[in-house]
Amino acid sequence: MKILFCDVSAWEIPYINDLKRDHEVIIYEESLTVEIGKKHSDADIISTFIYSELGAQELESFPTLKAICTRSTGFDHIDLDYCRRRSVAVYNVPFYGENTVAEHTFALILSLSRNVHRSYMRTRAGNFGIDGLIGFDLKGKTIGVIGAGHIGQHVIRIAKGFGMNVLAFDTQKDLFLSEVLGFTYTDIPTVLKESDIITLHVPYNTHTHHMIDQKAIETMKDGALLINTARGGVVDTTALLHALDSGKLSGAGLDVIEGEEDILEEKHVRGEDHAEEREVLTRDLNIISKENVVYTPHIAFYSKEAVERIICTTLENITSFVRGEKENSIGA
Repeated sequence: MKILFCDVSAWEIPYINDLKRDHEVIIYEESLTVEIGKKHSDADIISTFIYSELGAQELESFPTLKAICTRSTGFDHIDLDYCRRRSVAVYNVPFYGENTVAEHTFALILSLSRNVHRSYMRTRAGNFGIDGLIGFDLKGKTIGVIGAGHIGQHVIRIAKGFGMNVLAFDTQKDLFLSEVLGFTYTDIPTVLKESDIITLHVPYNTHTHHMIDQKAIETMKDGALLINTARGGVVDTTALLHALDSGKLSGAGLDVIEGEEDILEEKHVRGEDHAEEREVLTRDLNIISKENVVYTPHIAFYSKEAVERIICTTLENITSFVRGEKENSIGA
């Protein structure tokens, strides 16, 4: 089979090259484009990361496409309806970095709660004073976990290690686990109202789009922290900017932000045809430049161990598809 890989990092290439013994393999470091699709229109399998949009326009370039193996857990960059209509199988990597993302979540929390980022920026500028740098203990504080799946459960375990109280919302409740770990399931309004720190671990879809909007933020405690390591679109970024400017939120830890692709492609949004993208970029840069915001460029998943699990699982998914197996298929 002919397999097209896009969004490839250099470290992935030795793993991918193992497929060359049995398949024709094409590798691109850049994201999938219509031009690449036309050049390799006879590909049977496509493997990309989240930076490649796999919509109808892109996928129409591949008349013989049989499967998509995304190197991610999320699959909102793939047009599943189109894939279903064409009987294109879709595979993801459901488990690879639950602890990885949870650990990064607390890296963001601690950076804000103890002013690590702000202190670092000050000392880089030669200011070694401590005025305005007083932090707060996590012990005894309440953390609200919206999305208590695999990642959220790891966050809860870490939070309990800090002596925190935990409120959680999830559509699926594991009451035995809540008893063992000592946390409480409740509804989203209660999580928002009673939590000192709110952390998001939900997939991005039509139901979670702008889950945290102006109304939700108004429900939160004054001075709460918001942490997002899920997807940027879960938070209404305009509402977040207003909340930070007004002081409603005392800070935000963001590994993702709505419109983050425009930050990555800043040089491409300067023309007259990109007014909307420039507006989004200006808003995002305004947010991430704030002293009380810690922003990391979508790297919560990015540990050595996690990325190795991603590529290894992806290669297993490809092999499974060739064998006619459906493990890690998302039913497309």
